[in-house]
Amino acid sequence: MSDLPFWFEQALDTPSSTGSVTVDGANIVFETWGDVGHPGIVLIHGSNAHLEWWRFTAPFLADKFRVAALDLSGNGDSDWRDRYSGKLFADEVWAVCQAAELGPSPFVVGHSFGGFVALETGHHHSAELGGILFMDFTTAPPEQYLEWGMRANREGVKPGRKLRVYEEKDAALGRFRLIPEQPGVHPAVLRHMAEYGLKAVDGGWTWKFDPTLFDHLEMGIDQRDKFAGLKCPSALMLGEHSEDEGAFYADHMLAITGGLLPAITLPGTYHHLMFDDPLSVAMATKLLLLEWRRQQHQAQYHQHLSEVTHE
Repeated sequence: MSDLPFWFEQALDTPSSTGSVTVDGANIVFETWGDVGHPGIVLIHGSNAHLEWWRFTAPFLADKFRVAALDLSGNGDSDWRDRYSGKLFADEVWAVCQAAELGPSPFVVGHSFGGFVALETGHHHSAELGGILFMDFTTAPPEQYLEWGMRANREGVKPGRKLRVYEEKDAALGRFRLIPEQPGVHPAVLRHMAEYGLKAVDGGWTWKFDPTLFDHLEMGIDQRDKFAGLKCPSALMLGEHSEDEGAFYADHMLAITGGLLPAITLPGTYHHLMFDDPLSVAMATKLLLLEWRRQQHQAQYHQHLSEVTHE
């Protein structure tokens, strides 16, 4: 009898399709689940990650939604760039929404650094979105903000840095770590993430992510203001035991929204909560987005009820 969680095998057995779209000269790879015509969701991974971060969540959304997960440029199988920006990442997300046929008013879900990308997408496209779910990502008050990017200026890192090449694939797989590290993730999940994150190169194997992505990327002290300016609904999902510094300002986000921001903390989860409890992540996400969709179509909702009561 397999010791794998049932959701692991069920997720891998769920059909998905690979696509790509060119954005400002870079090929952006994405994966899709679910039928065209259903409401759309785009899922955005965190830093040094890839679209497979969503492999065990997306299939459990696909019965109600058309779902897309992308490799941001500089990650996974998408192209690297000389310079990265929030606007470019937002353009990538929006292009995937179109190429993956997510339909009108797609929903955006961003985890960790992907929450920053979701915020940038909202800053440029929020009037066209159905809503944004920030997953273990929060916006800090400006006086407490610490810049993650601009490493070339802040730390003096050298340009053109290379990732380590491992002669043997198993040696590379053995070095895979989550940042921040956390307990309890099934070894099969870790191996799956590591396998997709590796590529063969001269001399062996190395990671797919661009080590210079944060050298010139300015994430910006204005994140709080961009959040406040969103024209679409937003919500927050947190890991109870998360140690990621980007997720420490939920109280601030609640304070500036008068306590009305929908926010939940999933018990027993850490920063990579979609590995800890993918079913709870998927079901909570599904219910939230279905309710947002009902609110979008409030008139039709009540019209249908009215027709029933007048039969």
